[in-house]
Amino acid sequence: MTSSERDFWDAEAATFDDEPDHGLRDPQVHDAWKSLMVGLTPPAPCRVADLGCGTGTLSLLLAEEGHRVDGIDLSPEMVRRANAKAGTFPGVGFVVGDAAEPPFDQGAYDVVLCRHVLWAMPDQAAALARWVDLLDRDGRLLLIEGQWSTGTGLTAERTSALVEEAGLTATVRSLADPAYWGRRIDDERYVVVGRRRP
Repeated sequence: MTSSERDFWDAEAATFDDEPDHGLRDPQVHDAWKSLMVGLTPPAPCRVADLGCGTGTLSLLLAEEGHRVDGIDLSPEMVRRANAKAGTFPGVGFVVGDAAEPPFDQGAYDVVLCRHVLWAMPDQAAALARWVDLLDRDGRLLLIEGQWSTGTGLTAERTSALVEEAGLTATVRSLADPAYWGRRIDDERYVVVGRRRP
């Protein structure tokens, strides 16, 4: 984590939730993400690590479903906004730190969630290895990623390969439905679910 990266995301924080999939202010978008998250996570209560949590929208959505969520983001301003959004809601908390090296207990999480984070990691394999270490025996890794029309990001094939190389099985689900984004999209967006091999 560099100071320039921190400064960039601090500056982005004020308008971060303006994107439909960030703030989930549109009821249809909110309901689409709620349905997705409920379908991908074990029954509540489970323990979730939200790495690169931004303003904490998905963290709070999961906490509202009865999960206990620890969020981390490199931007102090994102974390400030996440804490303000959560208020005194139980079971959710946020810290400032590097998602690539989260200071969370190994083997303690049922779910490790990362949305649009892996693609930006300078050493994706090393970050994934640390994230896998956070999972308990039956835990699952949820990577919401994409390869965007700008040319940045990761293909589903590449993300799946990285997950497999980290020792998990990988399953891909497309997120092409406009309901997730508040508009039609023309790029590749998906979630990869990683689980430990039997």
